Amino acid sequence: MSAAYYPLSDDSEQNLLSSRRYQIREKVFSLADNFKIKDEAGQPVFIVRSKLLCFRDKLLLEDMDGNGLIKIRQELFNLLPKFKIISAVNGQELATVRQKFTFLRPKLTINSIYGQFELDGLDFMGRSFKLLKDGKTMATVSKKFFSWSDSYGVDIFGDEDHAFILALVIVLDQVIYNRN
Repeated sequence: MSAAYYPLSDDSEQNLLSSRRYQIREKVFSLADNFKIKDEAGQPVFIVRSKLLCFRDKLLLEDMDGNGLIKIRQELFNLLPKFKIISAVNGQELATVRQKFTFLRPKLTINSIYGQFELDGLDFMGRSFKLLKDGKTMATVSKKFFSWSDSYGVDIFGDEDHAFILALVIVLDQVIYNRN
């Protein structure tokens, strides 16, 4: 993974915290949304699979042993996209992500059991942003430009649930970029 595409956060307080870097890449020749997630060493750590022939997005984030960790479901019959993030282990709802009506950049409401999250710094092209919780940067996300498939660098700071944050980034990809 190239540092030129995935810079670390400029927040001096965040550089003091432990961070972990991931690369999320959508599989190019796939009929559905399927993602491979690698760590900073390039080792696969998670895979996201989707169900084919489904009217809504149904994704499952798994570890490399095939254990389901998090389910992502798009709720139907909403004017704007709404997604639920659910624990695949015990079925507990972890978060709801709703898009708000705006004319320019997407605005989202992200309510979770971990707290209230918000996007900051979403640029005009939507290539990079910070994920904040209680005003503190929990993750930075940057989309790789000039790529055959969707590819992201994600830096997660502190002791957040990494699988949850990565699932949240996948949902944000669905809302921001997949406007069908």
